Amino acid sequence: MNRGEAGQRTGLAFLLLPTLLLAVDLGVLWMAVPQLSADLGPTSTELLWINDSYGFAMACLLVLGGNIGDRFGRRRLLMIGLAVFTAASLLAAYAWSPAVLIVARVMLGTSSAAIIPSTLALISGMFPDTRRRARAIALWVTTLSTGIALGPVLSGVLLAHFWWGSVFLVGVPVLVVALIGCPATVPELADPDATPLDLGLFRDRTFVAAPLLLFTGLAAMNGVEYLMPQYLQLVGGVASLEAGLLMVLPAVGLALGSQLTPLLARRAGPARVIAAGAVVAIAGFALIATSPGVATVTAGTTVMMLGLAPITVLGTNIAVSAAAPEKAGQASAIGQTSYELGLAFGIAATGSLVSAVYRDHVRTSAPEGVPSDVVAEVAGNLGGGAAVPALADVARAGFTSGLQVAAIVSGCLAGLLAVFALVLLKRSRTEQREAEPVG
Repeated sequence: MNRGEAGQRTGLAFLLLPTLLLAVDLGVLWMAVPQLSADLGPTSTELLWINDSYGFAMACLLVLGGNIGDRFGRRRLLMIGLAVFTAASLLAAYAWSPAVLIVARVMLGTSSAAIIPSTLALISGMFPDTRRRARAIALWVTTLSTGIALGPVLSGVLLAHFWWGSVFLVGVPVLVVALIGCPATVPELADPDATPLDLGLFRDRTFVAAPLLLFTGLAAMNGVEYLMPQYLQLVGGVASLEAGLLMVLPAVGLALGSQLTPLLARRAGPARVIAAGAVVAIAGFALIATSPGVATVTAGTTVMMLGLAPITVLGTNIAVSAAAPEKAGQASAIGQTSYELGLAFGIAATGSLVSAVYRDHVRTSAPEGVPSDVVAEVAGNLGGGAAVPALADVARAGFTSGLQVAAIVSGCLAGLLAVFALVLLKRSRTEQREAEPVG
């Protein structure tokens, strides 16, 4: 290996650190929801904003972030994003009200809108060779999977010994390492003549397909994944550490699917692999919807993540590979906007469904003799049932019913993903190979 390749790999390693951090940060929040709810007492609406404000802020600003990086320097924007993310993590850790935590989450999402397109654009610029760039992007996706796996475990350990805010501090050491290492190992790349948004990107049918597929696939995936740790703790009575360990299984499914996807895509083509994976995911959703329980929800979520892994790998690679290197920032930002909007929509849609089903069930099934104001308070807080023994069983049943409805809706989205993939990616074998990642 020559010095140039060694330098590229070192730079790639430092770019993967922020990627790992963002994935870890996502996983730790999901695990902290029950404790956070008990401490801050957010309403169901505030809880959705705590979870969704991050994704919506990122999605709204990703294209702008990609363009700023293209014009003024991708590494420079990355460093600014890392610094803001550090400050926002500290604010979130010590938030004293739901409103403050929402503000911190918006700051985290805003800084992520600078970090994500910068890392992908820098990877694209550092690896001009198509095959090596595809490998680097596949490694980027695998790093996300690893972060998702580590997040719940780290969160479970922290929550077993510290307050819920400690989960936001887990990435601070990683941020410090990245802030020190990136300037010395990652080249500055920019395109001062970049346009605000190159509409020519949308002339490519493949590029247009990628955002739609990413949005649909991630919306199907993220809702149930977000609900699983809450179900394990609030309904299954699983301790935070054990719940974190169980959350590793879906992440392993995603990582395994991510590694198998390049091989399968070379043999069968991206469209068939994405569609087949969606069918596998439907089987996982069906298991959750028909037989809820700690074991079946864990198994169903794992199968679902395995099945939806291909769209996370192929969709990201399609979006970046369809654009010229100098437009990589915009292309990655558009792809990631769809990715994050899908994540946010999945949480918002399924969270709203679960809240509605839960609220209706608690109000209509509450035992006689329980004061109406107590019923209303428990109905407005997904974690409130544990504090009222008379409503504990009713609350658990309501949450379970909501999870079943969410699984059915997510299964329908997975079905749409299969149809979209077969229709929108119906191209020649030669064209398909150009979008396939190389394992």
